[in-house]
Amino acid sequence: MKTPFLQRLYLRIWLAVVGAVVLMMLLVGWLWRIEAERERAMRPGREIVLRDAGGTIIGQAPARPIRTPGQAPEFEVVMRNGQTLYIQLPRPREPGDKGPRRAGPPSARMNFAWMLALIAAAVALGSYPVVRRLTQRLEVVESGVRQWGEGELGHRLPEDGQDEVANLARGFNEAAGRVQALLQSHKALLANASHELRSPLTRIRMGLELMDAQTSAEVRAEIARNIQELDLLIDEILLASRLDASQADIGTMEPLDLVGIAAEECARVGAELQVEGDAHALTVTGVAKLLRRLVRNLLENANRHAAGEVMLRLSAGNGTVLLAVSDHGPGVPEPYRERIFEPFFRLPGASERDGGVGLGLALVKSIVQRHGGTVRCTAGPHGGASFEVRLPQNPANGS
Repeated sequence: MKTPFLQRLYLRIWLAVVGAVVLMMLLVGWLWRIEAERERAMRPGREIVLRDAGGTIIGQAPARPIRTPGQAPEFEVVMRNGQTLYIQLPRPREPGDKGPRRAGPPSARMNFAWMLALIAAAVALGSYPVVRRLTQRLEVVESGVRQWGEGELGHRLPEDGQDEVANLARGFNEAAGRVQALLQSHKALLANASHELRSPLTRIRMGLELMDAQTSAEVRAEIARNIQELDLLIDEILLASRLDASQADIGTMEPLDLVGIAAEECARVGAELQVEGDAHALTVTGVAKLLRRLVRNLLENANRHAAGEVMLRLSAGNGTVLLAVSDHGPGVPEPYRERIFEPFFRLPGASERDGGVGLGLALVKSIVQRHGGTVRCTAGPHGGASFEVRLPQNPANGS
């Protein structure tokens, strides 16, 4: 919607500046006039005295002229005999001037008024470019926000300068980037969920059609595995949606012993647990079910791709707790070590038969971020992959 001319911000700011200058002029002129009258009233009185040839005073009057527009100043003198005389002091004519008497130079009051008018004009002319430049940048911001709101999620605002407008543009760009990433994540989640859900459902449908009284235990086990895979996928999709919603209630934050959680999960999958340093320092503040899910997903992912034993290592230092899960599998190529945490991403060559639904590591990253930590994938010390999670250490047990 186009803004009416008189409602444009730059015009309103400029008119406000000009109006303030005009008001200042009137106020200063009024104060100047009051001060001049007060000074004139306090000025000590002087008199005009008329004497005759003998020095005798024949008349006197206050030295305050009677000013009549268009005429020279006059003085009213009262004589001793009661007669009143008017003494006029005409301005001198210029040489050769035989015409009517011209008005003299402007008075001090007029000079002062002209000075204020020139100052007002200078302020008005000087402030316009500044005000216009500022509001032009705001118009660019307004136009960019409107384009972004109309669906151009990739549009960003120029971040020129270091003032408040530039800070506003930077803040908007950061927020727009997060919203765009979130929407793209949700689109990818919905697009891939349909495919991932379709695969186990198709296998179940085919298994049911082929099932009869002589159905082997292997077929029944395959159907049960597909149903379990479908349940796991639905559960992880729901959990991922809750973690994406920043205001969602994810549970009660409380001090947790990572050694106990890690020991239980390692025993469940047969992984080796290595605790370095003081076990009492390996305490973090978090949600128990989410941290348990984090450890379980890392161990199951490592166990799925391991060519040997899986090891979970715990240590503490610099105010953080390090949880590292490493295996002896083929590892993750360096170009994919960031993408491995994207929902439904699988390494080239991997298939659905390898197990997993492609959400385990994405959930790990979401859980770590909700707990104020970081996660990364590196090369394992003995080959394979190593997933390192760093979580803030519980202040009560910090080193």
